[in-house]
Amino acid sequence: MKHAGKRFKTLAIALKEIEQFVRNGEHLQTGKTFANFGGMRSREILANWLISVVFNDRVGAERLTFIAIGEEIGGDGVLCDTETNETWPTEHVMVPRQNPEGLDLETRILGAVAAKQTKGDAAYAEGKTLIVFVNAGGEEWLPNRVAKAVTRPIIFGAIWIVGLQTVDDGAYVYNVVELDEAEGVGHVWRVRIASGFDGWTVEQVQ
Repeated sequence: MKHAGKRFKTLAIALKEIEQFVRNGEHLQTGKTFANFGGMRSREILANWLISVVFNDRVGAERLTFIAIGEEIGGDGVLCDTETNETWPTEHVMVPRQNPEGLDLETRILGAVAAKQTKGDAAYAEGKTLIVFVNAGGEEWLPNRVAKAVTRPIIFGAIWIVGLQTVDDGAYVYNVVELDEAEGVGHVWRVRIASGFDGWTVEQVQ
């Protein structure tokens, strides 16, 4: 389905636009929505950007981007293949820094997925991509174990999990995980954003 909405001209421009919010980790956690970009939050823009650059690295061209469409079908943004015009509305959920119950990170990720799965029925989730933004620090978790344990039946079309791994000499390194729950596998890519926010590299690590 084709949707009209705002989009960045290129992903490089998008990265520079969100630089200040990525560097300011507090904004990713609590920042208000951007009225001039469809009500999306900085963490939603970042997560959609990360998935776009992973997809584009896989196909060898800048095809996937994202558009903001406000509350037409939800305010979390729509992934869009500019070559095929296929679109995938996104639904976002965050695992925050706060952890008053002292749960391990895998349990918290699974809980975030389960909460979204039970929020609505198949009509609510059909065709949507669920994106979990992990803002809970660098605690280790195992993507394959999460893929095997995720609540079933899966009513979303796809599930991705993104989160900061480290900041290395000014470069921001993110893990981007696509869950293949049918195979019980988490496919993992590492996106390294250059210290000047003027470029990035993508490496598949699992």
